[in-house]
Amino acid sequence: MAWEIQLSGMKKVVAEKTVSTTKKTNEQPVKQKESAQSDHFTVRIPRFQFKENSLNIYLVFALVIFAFILGMLTNKVMYLQTQVKSGALANAAPSQAVQPTDVAPPAVVKVDNGHLPLMGNKDAKVTVVEFSDFQCPFCKQFFDDTFSQIKSQYIDTGKIKFAYRQYPLTTIHPNALQAANATECAQEQNRFWDYHDILFKNQDTWSTLAAADAGNDFVDYATQLGLNADQFKSCLDSSKFDKNVKGDMTAGTKVQVDGTPAFFVNGNRLVGAQPFSEFQKLIDQELKK
Repeated sequence: MAWEIQLSGMKKVVAEKTVSTTKKTNEQPVKQKESAQSDHFTVRIPRFQFKENSLNIYLVFALVIFAFILGMLTNKVMYLQTQVKSGALANAAPSQAVQPTDVAPPAVVKVDNGHLPLMGNKDAKVTVVEFSDFQCPFCKQFFDDTFSQIKSQYIDTGKIKFAYRQYPLTTIHPNALQAANATECAQEQNRFWDYHDILFKNQDTWSTLAAADAGNDFVDYATQLGLNADQFKSCLDSSKFDKNVKGDMTAGTKVQVDGTPAFFVNGNRLVGAQPFSEFQKLIDQELKK
């Protein structure tokens, strides 16, 4: 079966002319008839017909779902391409503090250790400085997979010292700033590193909570560590260490930290939740100097 479509209006006009001129000459109608045939065209389109209406409905529904999924996949691919081009995907959460640039940051920079207590031998010749965010999943990945190996092989043996600096990505991690302040309040009672560990171990619990509920969890963690809970809560509610946190963030921006975690091994930049082997390579390189 096929549908036939023709320009009937044009055919009608020509036909009328044929009738009106037939009386004049025997040749004229033939010419008009040929003209009528040339003044229209026919388009044949295949007709699709299903015997059951339910099949039509299912087909339309399937096409709509397919189009929706295709659109989502297209947008995701475009997003990932943009992220890769901007260098944001390197097992690191992107920073909101640094604008994208075509100029690569310097591989080696001078970085201060910051205000928080160092872990390890203070006289060690190699220093590792980490800029991190307690709500960042890649920072937790580093803590879970790599930090313990660095600690056992290099920090506990006195070969390096390790510094932590605050770099909460507040636009994408709403509880990160409060978490950073909580560690500052823990340090007020000389327990920064213990509190550092408990936050990362419980990140999946508090990171999804509303700010008030996360704050309650932070006080609970202080209690678990044997801190003075009232003093800790008063400190956390006052946000009195915001200046310390923002000072670390400013320092990170100056050395072009563009995501977390970001590390500097004697100033050598290493970005993302890298495997232990990458740290080992840089640390051993610096120890041999």
